[in-house]
Amino acid sequence: MNQHQAGQEAAADSASVTADGPAAVAAIAGLTLSLERRRVRSQVLNGVDLEIPQGEILGVVGRSGSGKSVLALTMLGLLPTSARPQLGGSAVVAGVDMVTATQAEMRRVRRTALGAVFQDPMTSLNPTMRVGRQITEAAWTRQAEIAIQLMSKVSIPQPSQRLRSFPHQLSGGLRQRVMVATAIADNPQLVVADEPTTALDTTVQAQVLATLAELRETIGCSIMLITHDLGVAAQVADRIAVIYRGSIVETGPAAQVLEAPTHAYTKSLLASRLTLTVDKTKPLRVETLEADGTVPEPPPQAEGTAAGAGTPSAAAVPARQVADGAPAPQVTLRDLRCTFTVSDQGHKAKLHALRGVDLTVADGEALAIVGESGSGKSTLLRCVAGLETGYTGTLEAPPRQDIQMVFQDAGASLTPWLTAGALLRERLHGHRVRGAEAGRLIDEALARVDLPAEILGVVPSEMSGGQRQRVALARATIVPPKVLLCDEPTSALDVSLAAQVLNLLRELRRDLGTTTLFVTHDLAVARFIADRIAVMYLGRLVETGPAEQVIAAPAHPYTQALVAAIPGAKVPFPEAQGESASPLAPPPGCAYHPRCPLARPECADPTGAFELTGMGPDHLVACPVVAGPAVAGLAAAAQGVTP
Repeated sequence: MNQHQAGQEAAADSASVTADGPAAVAAIAGLTLSLERRRVRSQVLNGVDLEIPQGEILGVVGRSGSGKSVLALTMLGLLPTSARPQLGGSAVVAGVDMVTATQAEMRRVRRTALGAVFQDPMTSLNPTMRVGRQITEAAWTRQAEIAIQLMSKVSIPQPSQRLRSFPHQLSGGLRQRVMVATAIADNPQLVVADEPTTALDTTVQAQVLATLAELRETIGCSIMLITHDLGVAAQVADRIAVIYRGSIVETGPAAQVLEAPTHAYTKSLLASRLTLTVDKTKPLRVETLEADGTVPEPPPQAEGTAAGAGTPSAAAVPARQVADGAPAPQVTLRDLRCTFTVSDQGHKAKLHALRGVDLTVADGEALAIVGESGSGKSTLLRCVAGLETGYTGTLEAPPRQDIQMVFQDAGASLTPWLTAGALLRERLHGHRVRGAEAGRLIDEALARVDLPAEILGVVPSEMSGGQRQRVALARATIVPPKVLLCDEPTSALDVSLAAQVLNLLRELRRDLGTTTLFVTHDLAVARFIADRIAVMYLGRLVETGPAEQVIAAPAHPYTQALVAAIPGAKVPFPEAQGESASPLAPPPGCAYHPRCPLARPECADPTGAFELTGMGPDHLVACPVVAGPAVAGLAAAAQGVTP
């Protein structure tokens, strides 16, 4: 008997069934935790009580800093010793109390009864080891057949071929599925998934969540899904536990918590969610709570004023006009192509990031660019910013000093050893602004992003995620740019922080009249922030049009799939099937045809015409199947259908 088989038997033995039903895989009672940082001790968990029965999917939901991840680390026995954790109460997992267990006991539980899936698989997978070997190591075997079985179980296509891939050669969704395969390799009783879909595209997110849900049916494990998004938890969870300031404030069946929440904090999480039905002419609602968990009374405000902002609401901002009344172009792309030479399986290969993009962005306009990872969104922004120069075609944009870019990971884009004040002054030095004038501009920049003066002496590592993103925005706008480029600036933030950043971007656009290109994989965000939406797939535009029209009546099958993948969406559109092809070898003809339910033989014709075609006022689609007489019926069927 090998250790993989022994682990299966151990899991079966410890997951006994009582007379009242399945035994609890995990039982937490009165759990307390304090951690120390820079000689300051903070209370992180305050008397947590929680139980996870066998075969249940429990969603643990809360904002950043609420204690979700440290709760998971406590159950996994992976608390950092450098933080000198002090624990109280109990956290029994598979019959072992992880509060009092020795390191050897915790290792045994992790090996035989627990699996873990973290937010970023690249930090968990060994970049120098092929994924097949990593899976077999987790299964305590050298048999490749075991890895192939596990990869098939988590819906990885062509597992025998993917077996020899390195992590960097896989898409984000496939990497996360490899993590799930390693997590279930020894048939765990409980899989702890900590924000496993936060930075994924909506289509890939839906696939990963479906994979997690299928595990309950195939191996009978329980799943603890940690997320800041109630919509994500609602897709797969049987029960939801809401955590606030280290305490569980509400638990119950998922439908009940979502439809009839009782705690003010749960209500605030629901109120902060961005959906396709939110009124985009008003700022997003951002709830704050008092220390006792109650929602404070909103301050009096004048009509048309953002809550707590003291400024008029950031409704749609019209693009500036030239003399003849047409929008003045600020950014123009014509047949833009960008190809990189990369190493693929030890051989040089061409990665086709952009394959002939034609796009015009008017002065003062906000354009959202959406699509899955690998569609070319970020490369397009980098070309406009002047960070990529190896492109062909025509690119007309303001000088580089008039363009600023805000990245997804503000912590990585801010110099770690510089304080916020030094970062802002550094930007001003490039424009030869010093002394009293620099101080005035810094004060104005902080006021625009609602940061206190005390932040000037703080380095990025000591800021919250929201503070880092605000500092990045202050730095980008302290000298107002003509073009602001935003690359997924809210995808890794919880709902309340994301709402604050989106409101801030709208206010900055209103105050500064800045042309904005906003890359996102979230169509609800795109609708809220943009006048127009451009949908990209494998380096090409497949649909462009007014934001409301693209969302309400998506014409291209790929756009429809993006809408269908939104958590909670109830639309009559088919979801995308399978994985996106690699930009190293995009399919001929329409690149989406291998996944498209409407595909015809001519869609694979490499000589076919797949240009953007008019569907209506300013609404273009690159699909000959729907760009004919059937378009009117398709659009009419979608009208009025809103998630």
